[in-house]
Amino acid sequence: MEAREAIRRCLELAEYTEEPGHITRRFLTPPMRGVHDRVRAWMEEAGLETRVDAAGNLRGVSRVAAPRLMIGSHLDTVPHAGAYDGILGVMLGIALAARCRTCALEIAAFSEEEGARFGVPFIGSRAVVGDPVMDPPVLAAIRDFALDPACLPAAEMDAAVRGYFEIHIEQGPVLEALGVPLGAVESIVGLRRLDVAFHGKANHAGTTPMDLRRDALAGAAEWIGAVEREARAVPGLVATVGQLQVSPGASNVIPETAHATLDIRHAREHDLDATQAALVAAAERIAAARGLSVEAALRSRHPATAMDPDSVAALERAVATAGYPVHRMSSGAGHDAMILARRVPAVMLFLRSPGGISHHPDEAVLEEDVTAALDVGECFVTEWGKRYA
Repeated sequence: MEAREAIRRCLELAEYTEEPGHITRRFLTPPMRGVHDRVRAWMEEAGLETRVDAAGNLRGVSRVAAPRLMIGSHLDTVPHAGAYDGILGVMLGIALAARCRTCALEIAAFSEEEGARFGVPFIGSRAVVGDPVMDPPVLAAIRDFALDPACLPAAEMDAAVRGYFEIHIEQGPVLEALGVPLGAVESIVGLRRLDVAFHGKANHAGTTPMDLRRDALAGAAEWIGAVEREARAVPGLVATVGQLQVSPGASNVIPETAHATLDIRHAREHDLDATQAALVAAAERIAAARGLSVEAALRSRHPATAMDPDSVAALERAVATAGYPVHRMSSGAGHDAMILARRVPAVMLFLRSPGGISHHPDEAVLEEDVTAALDVGECFVTEWGKRYA
């Protein structure tokens, strides 16, 4: 019943969206108010004292006075998302707080992880580790949500928090292919996000000969092909151009500017450095050959992060104790755990993603896997509490 209720709550929160018919809920947009109201009520039902910090994170703290384990994930989504990415982890954290009322827990429902609104991810968890995002658009959004950016220092976790645990859907096909419901995450890949802008010259599409054109979009298209070739040449590396904005954007005008995003991920920093340099050099080479200019700016950089070895081992013991097969794995996606790991021992538990689908409306979970995650989470929280008793 707990698993079914956690799934039901995820589906209920999916109704709070910026776009009717789709799940789109970015950092501190109006639908987050309704989400806060519902999640706050569920936290209080679980015996937690609640507050919203200046970064928009909803925090629920148990009344047990002891070193605390923080359990968290995020409430924001990508555009046209599924119902479970991030949100399920918050719902399971609340369920564990209700199950483990004698344990000292803090449930953190982070306001932002995806970077969908301003291109900067982890706004919520960065504030919790004392590294708040101070970009003017972010601060303006905080004010618009009736929060005070001057209070951001108070969002930082206190010394009572001694560890971090995150439950999350895998967002990939590995667990399903293995036929196992859960995976203990030992590392999270490094992530780089860049903005790359090609600049050319707008002109009439009908009267400008092909050899006299300075077409910014054609340059960007050639470079996007180079991105794919470079990524395929490095084992384990993935690179994605996920956004492309073209100006003036008329069918009969040669594009003057083409703004692209670049997302690069790998488990090794050396390969990330080399790939970033190679792709910037490719953009410069293509632009020069076409009479264009290009600008490449690093928007965010998050190094590959190892989870705490003792916590990973404890999580594996919890999986075995609960009667499930033990599987250790890496995460190809970034998560709030990589931010919390800067301050406290951190670990993640993955749930199987049917079809390996995420960041899509078809994202799903199996009720039996949610039950497994709750059983393992209870074993982990109980052992963690004994360690700090």
